[in-house]
Amino acid sequence: MAISLGSDAAFSSQKSTLSENPPSKKFPLTEEEIFYMNCRAAYLTVFKSSLDNIISKDQLCLALQHAGRNPSQKTINKYWTPQTAKLNFDDFCLILRKEKPTSKAELLKSFKQLDVNDDGSILHTDLYKLLTKRGEKMTREEVNAIINLADINADGKFDYIKFCKLYMTTNEQCLKTTLEKLEVDGKLRRQQFGSHMEGSRERDPSPVPKPSPRIIRKTDQESFSNKGDTRSSLLTTTREFRTSVSFTITMGATSNQNSKLTEPNSIKEWQCVQSKGCFFLEEDGEIISHQYRMQIAQRSLVYLTIKPLNLSQAEGKPSPWLSVDTALYILKENESQANLQLMCFTELRNREMFGWTGELGPGIYWLIPSTTGCRLKKEIKPITKEAQLVYRDETGELFLTKEFRSTLSDIFEVIDLDGNGLLSLEEYNFFELRTSGEKCDEDAWAVCRENFDTKKNELTRQGFMDLNLMEANDGEGDPRDLWVTLHSMGYNKALELTEACPFVIDIYADKCKPRIKTVHMEACSGQLEKAICTSVLNKGNAKVMDGYENIIVHTYKCDTWITSVIENKSDNKVIIHINNELSKNCVNNRGLDIFAVEVAPKSTMVCQHVMPLNEQQEWIYYCVYSLIS
Repeated sequence: MAISLGSDAAFSSQKSTLSENPPSKKFPLTEEEIFYMNCRAAYLTVFKSSLDNIISKDQLCLALQHAGRNPSQKTINKYWTPQTAKLNFDDFCLILRKEKPTSKAELLKSFKQLDVNDDGSILHTDLYKLLTKRGEKMTREEVNAIINLADINADGKFDYIKFCKLYMTTNEQCLKTTLEKLEVDGKLRRQQFGSHMEGSRERDPSPVPKPSPRIIRKTDQESFSNKGDTRSSLLTTTREFRTSVSFTITMGATSNQNSKLTEPNSIKEWQCVQSKGCFFLEEDGEIISHQYRMQIAQRSLVYLTIKPLNLSQAEGKPSPWLSVDTALYILKENESQANLQLMCFTELRNREMFGWTGELGPGIYWLIPSTTGCRLKKEIKPITKEAQLVYRDETGELFLTKEFRSTLSDIFEVIDLDGNGLLSLEEYNFFELRTSGEKCDEDAWAVCRENFDTKKNELTRQGFMDLNLMEANDGEGDPRDLWVTLHSMGYNKALELTEACPFVIDIYADKCKPRIKTVHMEACSGQLEKAICTSVLNKGNAKVMDGYENIIVHTYKCDTWITSVIENKSDNKVIIHINNELSKNCVNNRGLDIFAVEVAPKSTMVCQHVMPLNEQQEWIYYCVYSLIS
């Protein structure tokens, strides 16, 4: 739990604060106007103008704190990726819509967990343990800053009720001060805040800001998505369609089709390497996965495959991830990592396995796994019974339950990327980054090897079990930290793997032994999006919008899925309305029959992926793409 003493703008008291200083308008403010006024207040506490850009992680964190958020490092990394150079005010507003403000009740609940005497205070020793060893860890200096606050500390105890009251009061006062500044400063009020212009209510209500094209592509076009009745129009009646283009593709049942993927005849004589990985579904629906570098020493025939990893499973319980589609895009590194050339992707299929066979020259290649997202989606069904993770015997000693040990064994299989039955520091750190956002350094790893079972300086399966048992003991049997790990790895409360898909990659070469190294675990975007667009443009069917030769819809189909890409060659952005209502037995990655996308000038973007809902039946893809005026 990260606690920011500098947070200045809790939105829980927005309405009361605004009512004390009503703006000079004839009508009361709408919820939307209140939201944007408070966004501006928070932004202008950090920047001189809302036309200034956020140019660093620290600025983003500070701005979010001033907006009453309490962002963890994982939250910051979600919005500030290695590819991010800047964020504008519109981007900031979109982030605030997704990240809910910290409330007094949430703060109290967090602290109350350590209040063993239920007297409104926590021992300083317990506070150190909570803030420096769990969740988003703080330094001792940061904790000391809290403990040294005289008004809320006495006799070695931290009065968290007073702290929460001080925290919220400070937020409200800072927000009030900033809003007063906005009211009296005519220049600030007349500024154009992002694309949200403050104007007269008598003339026209303030429009909702339009997100930047970069943010729109990463948020599934939420500004245009229909979350209600799919039979009604998504867009206002003032918008008209300039032109449309449609695709109709009838696909047979795939379960009975002959395999197109076949192993080379002499593959038993080829050299082989294997690596495992996993697709993880984030809270916002984004998918991240491991990514790899492969070295081929000399020109060789190569056979690559990827398929879901078949883990142990309870009898009678199907494994939902085994139906998730997987693919692998192979890009050659030319001179630098930034200059990657798409070579091929695994488009041939044999049941759940996808593969490619061909010749590759010597060099460095990037392997980027992909899944369409049609079948790896947020779980909707409620969990009626929570699995038990730990128990105590008659002596009071703590143990892991059989069911939890089985789950940990499966997790071990997933994070043992090279499949040697041991965890190296590198493999363990991919697990740590996923579950805690931090890495284990060499010193900590040395302590781990001293205290837990290892072999060849790597952690054994038993050692991994004992490590989790130690964490349970550190929490005195409280399983909440264990559940954080399980949820991060894609498990629900019933210990079912529903929001992740582990996979295995096999690479064969006839002239040399390939070398593969896991290098990243990040969002399936950027280079992957570019690779998908390139492959669809090269292999798909293209249709030009009638009367608009610079707007082209490309559609690629294989036995298992259909992908559409929109290419905008014009100098202006375009908005395309997509209607899938007449498709039969289909599911797409967006989860909507009707939606709209914005395509930036001189760019291409993946519009949607579509798969059969039931592979054993015929499916019909019927989609209409309309240009909106």
